Amino acid sequence: MDVSGYQTKTWKVILCHLLSLLTLGSLLVVFRWKPHLRVQARCSRCPLRQADWVVITDQFGQRFTAQVQTEQVEEGSLALCPAAAAGRSSITVGVSEDTDSTRDTIWLHPEEEEEEKKALRYYLFEGLRYIWIEEWEAFCRVSKLDENRTCADLHSSRCGLSAQERNTRRKVYGPNLIDVPVKSYLTLLIAEVLNPFYIFQVFSMSLWICESYYYYAACIFIISAVSIGISLYETRKQSKTLQSMVKMSVSVRVFMANREETTMDSSDLVPGDCIVVPADGMSVPCDVALLTGECMVNESLLTGESTPVMKTPLPEGPEAASPIYSPEEHRRHTLFCGTQVLQGRPYAGAEVLAIVTRTGFCTAKGDLISSILYPKPVNFKFYKDAVKFVLFLAILATLGTAYSIFILIRNRVPAWQIVLRGLDIVTVVVPPALPAAMTVGTIYAQNRLKKHGIFCISPPQINLCGKVRLVCFDKTGTLTEEGLDIWGVVPRENGAFLPIVHEVRCVGEGPLLHCLVSCHTVSLLRDQPIGDPVDLKMLESTGWTQEMVEGAEAEARVVRLFGSKALVVMKPPPREEQPVDAPHAVPIAVLRRFPFASSLQRMSVLVKRPGGPSSEAYMKGAPEMVASRCRRESVPVDFSETLRQYTSHGFRVLGLSYKRFAAVRTFEDAQEVPRDSVESGMLFLGFLVMKNVLKPETAPVIHLLRSAEIRAVMATGDNMLTAMNVARSCRMVEAGEPVVFVNAVPPSDGQPPALKFIPAEPPPQPLEGSYQQESYFLERHPSHFALNGKSFAVVCEHFRDLLPKILVRATIFARMSPDQKTLLVRSLQGLNYCVGMCGDGANDCGALKAADVGISLSEAEASVASPFTSRIANIECVPIVIR
Repeated sequence: MDVSGYQTKTWKVILCHLLSLLTLGSLLVVFRWKPHLRVQARCSRCPLRQADWVVITDQFGQRFTAQVQTEQVEEGSLALCPAAAAGRSSITVGVSEDTDSTRDTIWLHPEEEEEEKKALRYYLFEGLRYIWIEEWEAFCRVSKLDENRTCADLHSSRCGLSAQERNTRRKVYGPNLIDVPVKSYLTLLIAEVLNPFYIFQVFSMSLWICESYYYYAACIFIISAVSIGISLYETRKQSKTLQSMVKMSVSVRVFMANREETTMDSSDLVPGDCIVVPADGMSVPCDVALLTGECMVNESLLTGESTPVMKTPLPEGPEAASPIYSPEEHRRHTLFCGTQVLQGRPYAGAEVLAIVTRTGFCTAKGDLISSILYPKPVNFKFYKDAVKFVLFLAILATLGTAYSIFILIRNRVPAWQIVLRGLDIVTVVVPPALPAAMTVGTIYAQNRLKKHGIFCISPPQINLCGKVRLVCFDKTGTLTEEGLDIWGVVPRENGAFLPIVHEVRCVGEGPLLHCLVSCHTVSLLRDQPIGDPVDLKMLESTGWTQEMVEGAEAEARVVRLFGSKALVVMKPPPREEQPVDAPHAVPIAVLRRFPFASSLQRMSVLVKRPGGPSSEAYMKGAPEMVASRCRRESVPVDFSETLRQYTSHGFRVLGLSYKRFAAVRTFEDAQEVPRDSVESGMLFLGFLVMKNVLKPETAPVIHLLRSAEIRAVMATGDNMLTAMNVARSCRMVEAGEPVVFVNAVPPSDGQPPALKFIPAEPPPQPLEGSYQQESYFLERHPSHFALNGKSFAVVCEHFRDLLPKILVRATIFARMSPDQKTLLVRSLQGLNYCVGMCGDGANDCGALKAADVGISLSEAEASVASPFTSRIANIECVPIVIR
């Protein structure tokens, strides 16, 4: 984004007013169409330091203007906690000569010692506040002030802010509001009527009235009036709907610097405030990092995913000193603005505490709302062709007018009649009803989608739907059913796999059973278990139940039984329901949970048995990842073969492991231990095998898309062979069509990066050499490419010249992280594909927003996860949207 500074000149302003009068307001209309011309006409170019107006050029070449505002700010610190200010560098906000490097992140200073206040300079653009930072000599997003803070810095902020610090921050960051402007009908009418097309219509109608074409002029007027009326009504209705969706004002309990607690409105919150999350839940008014306790959160408004998510505290202690806090990287410890906390549970003490990290449009919700209010320009060939068409008609009209004038002059027709006839040709050649027709068409299409249970929050993208030539699909919950049926457990014993046990309750007392009953994030909400569908099915299959530790009496009972406090206690089924020959199962206490993270592909827990001196760690996740964290001797030699056996038949497989953890004896010890030390040196236990059933609507829709020559691509976080089996089942890859695995290896130990093409079925004759494989598969051999997230990342970085050739053949992308799905969509767009994306929210949010047409499968009437939200919980909505 390029920013240029301009300073207002009085003589230029006066000259612009005079020219506006002389041109009868035409200049003002031009300025309305091109605001940057208004700034350039009234101002002179100057350094940003002196600017009172800025012209912003975005990445798409669009130009915008913003006025630089000034506010007096008292001296104060922007450090999260003044107590932690030692040794950190400073950035001076506003104009100042003081660059004291011993102060913390941001300080505000007066220009001179005798002054008590200083000026803060900023401008607002697309809802975001950009402040002048003297050290960088640039306007930067206010969220820049919050970068490079470690988890330890955030934990130190429990001390709260003083009244003066809150005042300073309020002026710098602005109010905690996501303001969706709802313009009046008059404002919308003026903006619509001043559109060049409608100005041309007014001119055309005036001309026709002069020539006594009253009926035709009246018809065009009525059509245009109805079109404008419908457009204004729909536009204002959508603005009000969006405003009601994002408007939030709740009372929040906040700790101040003197440890006093106060209640304030959420609009007054600033980064650095320490807030209390109530046990009965709340609507989260800003992005906050969880410091203590755990929360069960519904993120459906942001992600479209209705399954509650468990949030745990930000790492503390040695592991928190170095990692820089990032809302995306630490999303399992972050409560995002707009989400709903269903339940808050403190670990120690009576409160669940969180620190405010971002407010207003800087939050995750604010970013999504900003993308709706200020969408990226639609790169649609139709619009470009429409402009060329109108220009061609204009040239045609000019030639026709010139010829008419020439003929009429030769025939000595009166001058006024020559003018009328010449202008007549212009109005006939350029269709004046074009904008009205396009507006009515878009609104009609939006209402038709609504009847099918598909809601659109970005009407301009409706015109793109018919141009979609490639659709990316998530797998679980989109192509297949959300819930998984437990197929069985494959135990490991004496270094080898045993036969699969279909009845999980028959698994005897031991580490494998304890892993199944404890390694999950299921929680109880009003005595009803909630959580990830896989976790719920896994726990249900064991017959064990969960008991929350709430109240002093329950806590004392747990301490007597286990010698420590606990988050939850897992209780076995009654004795008569346990296996006859197995020893009597005893309850186990969960001391700490490390939730599943897409980037890590695993989760783990620390548990303790009754009377046991030490704890045990259990982990589950992607089989390859779990095996890589286990001791080599504990992983069976036929690991890959057994895994392939199940995944190639479409089963979803999770790896299970455990280890004794003598370093942790109590609940308090568990809160201090780093995750990495828990999830290393494990002993492999076996596989949990689940059956992933294809939705009945999936195969017919995929076949319909392929018949229409629309490519279908799968991007999933699941195993490659499972994804390949689903692709064949849903006819994304037809029977007899070959699949080739693209395996890319990054450079290591002085070896260059390598790229191999491995057929899923052996070719009729062996291929020699990497180059021959490339040329054979990329140019001559028709096949579907399949690659995982690691190979995709290597190809993007080291084989960029081959990336387009691979993408035009690739159909299956497995083990893809959320960021890689987004990159995939953008890479496909770079090949001039108009890309559709269909997912169920959650990890697909970035890809849904990046796609030309994003469709979120959600029960909510509308979510900000994507431009289109379908209440139809299957992909039948895709052809409906395209049509």
